[in-house]
Parts: sequence; structure tokens; C-alpha cells
Amino acid sequence: MLAVIFSMSMFALVGAITPGPVNMLATSYGARFGFWRAFPHVLGASLGYALLLLVLGAGADQVIARIGWLQSGIQWAGALFLLYLALRIILAPVGGPVTDGDSNGHPGIWQGALCQWLNPKAWLFGLSGIGLFVSSAGALPSGLYVFSTVSFLVCCFSVGCWAAMGQVISRYLHNALRQRCFNVLMGSVLVLTVALAGIKASL
Repeated sequence: MLAVIFSMSMFALVGAITPGPVNMLATSYGARFGFWRAFPHVLGASLGYALLLLVLGAGADQVIARIGWLQSGIQWAGALFLLYLALRIILAPVGGPVTDGDSNGHPGIWQGALCQWLNPKAWLFGLSGIGLFVSSAGALPSGLYVFSTVSFLVCCFSVGCWAAMGQVISRYLHNALRQRCFNVLMGSVLVLTVALAGIKASL
């Protein structure tokens, strides 16, 4: 059992710590708000991914596979939402207080969860992981719950690392010009990840 959990952890780590839309947002939020004010995004993304795995493992993946337009609809909705967030990052005010996110001025849990639910990378790794650890013949009896829990913990660590890196970067963003350049860079990278995901989906 420990060997299976270790394999799940390594698989989840590869999916969660590599660059992607959720991690780019975590870095941007960490730089703009600090780690702890960006943590709701980290927690929301982690909870959202764990819930996504539970839903997919319960049979939603088969329903989506049978309804072709539903999968493409999710992909388009995700792309539009992420592009909207990229635009918000690029146009975010600099040199003063930021009012993006929830009423307190920083990203909320629900936004983090929604980012994950509409993230093509999350769906890809989620479906692959369920096929490998839940649907396989040698899977644990409660493999879906174990895999979801492991993925939640690994996602918290991984996305948290990106948010922490953003806080470290913020030390060098002393003036409005640097902040603007950073926002444009992060927003552009997010747009690029959306474009690359679209190219992969069309292949």
C-alpha cells in the first residue's frame, strides 16, 4: 500500500508542480499580495482538484466521453476564464492597493477552485491518474479517496511553492515600472499556457 501511495504522490507532484495556469496565478498573487493572502487561492485550487478527481472517478468521465460537445464546452469555458484572469493581471493597478479577487482585495477560495475546474491540465492529469490508480486492476479498494487525498496534499505543497516564489520575487518589485513589467509577463505566460493547451487539445 505504501508503494502505491508513493507512486500516487510522485504522479501528483509531476502534475501539480510543473508550470501551468494555476501555478502562474499563484506566483502572481504571491508577488502582489504575499504568501498568506495568496493562500486562499492555493487552498481553493487544491480542494477544487480533489473534488474534480472525486467527480471524475464517480463516473463523470464516462458521461463526458459520451457527450462530445460537453468536453469542448468545458475547454472553451476554461480558456475564456483563464484569458479573463490574464487580462486582469496585465491591467492590475500598480504602485497602490489592489482590489482584484474577493472583497478583502486578495484571491478567494472559490476563485482558486474555479481555476482548477476550468484548467485543461487538471482534467488531463486527473483522468490519467484515475485510469492508472483507480480503474486499474491492482488499484486499492478505496483508491479514489486515497488518490484524491494524496493529490490534495501534494497540490497544496506544489501550488504553495509557486505562491512562496512569488513573494520572494516581490522583493525586487520596488517601483511601478517593475510591477507593470511583472504583471505583463505573468499575464502573457498565462495566455501562452492557454494557447498551448488549445494546440494540444486539437492534435
